[in-house]
Amino acid sequence: MSPRKLGMKIKRRREELDMTQADLAARVGISRVHLANIESADTAKHHRSPSLATLEKIAKALRSKVTELLG
Repeated sequence: MSPRKLGMKIKRRREELDMTQADLAARVGISRVHLANIESADTAKHHRSPSLATLEKIAKALRSKVTELLG
């Protein structure tokens, strides 16, 4: 899955749960800017896919499974 599609899924799920970027970032333990870079992933160097550990934390905070975010 492309980083962009993953970012879109994370954003969509976050919005379904009526969470702000700041809410989710705080639950995951990352900065809001880092989360914004994940959600809007593109070819810019600072817009990257999250590490597996971060993705697992994001999935847990979103009450999802990693496979749901990647699928």
